[in-house]
Amino acid sequence: MPSESSPTSPRRRRLRIAVVVLGTTTAVLLVAGLLAGWAVYSRLSENVTSDEATAAELARHAAERPGRPAPDARNVLLIGSDTRSGEGNGRYGRNLGGERSDTTILLHLAAGRRSAVAVSLPRDLMVRVPACRERDGGTGPARLAQFNSAFGTGGPACTIRTVEKMTGVRIDHHMIIDFHGFKEMVDAVDGVDMCLSEPVRDKAAQLDLPAGRVTLDGEQALGWVRARKSLGDGSDTARMERQQRFLGALVQKVRSDHVLHNPLRLYPVLHAATSALTTDPGLAGLRDLYGFVREVRGIPSERVLFTTVPREPYPADPNRDRLLEPAAEQLFELLRHDRPVAVTERTSTGRTGARGAPAKPSPSPSFTGSTAAEDPCA
Repeated sequence: MPSESSPTSPRRRRLRIAVVVLGTTTAVLLVAGLLAGWAVYSRLSENVTSDEATAAELARHAAERPGRPAPDARNVLLIGSDTRSGEGNGRYGRNLGGERSDTTILLHLAAGRRSAVAVSLPRDLMVRVPACRERDGGTGPARLAQFNSAFGTGGPACTIRTVEKMTGVRIDHHMIIDFHGFKEMVDAVDGVDMCLSEPVRDKAAQLDLPAGRVTLDGEQALGWVRARKSLGDGSDTARMERQQRFLGALVQKVRSDHVLHNPLRLYPVLHAATSALTTDPGLAGLRDLYGFVREVRGIPSERVLFTTVPREPYPADPNRDRLLEPAAEQLFELLRHDRPVAVTERTSTGRTGARGAPAKPSPSPSFTGSTAAEDPCA
């Protein structure tokens, strides 16, 4: 009769069977986990729409595009489309003028990702639009026109070429997001806190908000950043300032909730972001997007700056703007050569002072703006 220590004993056989079962179960769970991870990765990667047409059109005009004086810096054009096509966008009414860029921001990422500057480009800015291939296949003439008309006639390629001719800044990447995508992004982080000095009632913007601190969901946030008639002085300037403050608050929300380090919270954000985005081929893969986000998230909030390109009323039409020189060119020069940009806030007396410091002479030009570190309720 075999002893308990014998290789053929019942106890040893049961032990070997248990080890085999445990090993097999572990292997199955590991494979299942890998397959699930790959499925998630594939799904997120497939969500992003790659803008091959814009890449091809820009390649046709490669000879006229600006160079890269600061090759380690990156410039990304963020475009908010007011298209009424796509899920949920038709509820905002017809856009009789065709699809246009409702919001355009030039995001400059400094070399080493030591800082970031987000420059709002007013949609009402009168600029020189180059001859662009139109959506119907024809070619429109070069013209002086309202900035956001470039997107309506020639899509993102025409917008990018217009920005490059206006600023001399080479655009390395672009991202396009529509109304529905914006709402999904805000809802994915459970809303963003803002503070209102008085109640807001705006039927057109679908807003009914109390005074004080409020958490804006996706629908409310969209109305907040788009409203013009009932908020501020009704100008595009006030609207852009709200957009900048909202984006700063959104950055703070993502960082404070540790979304980027929590897989359970990160997936909904990634799903919303990838589903909402149309990007150039260089950012269309999940790995590329993650690399981009990883670079940006390391920038301290106080070094994420928001400003608007210097402009003044257009003489022929006070409802339009034009670049204010030489201030606009000074800003573009700083961006082209990846030099530090300083932003200042305007006080009630009309004077400007550096953020967090008393007003004093600066060795370089400064521009009115804010940072992502600021409390929207301060």
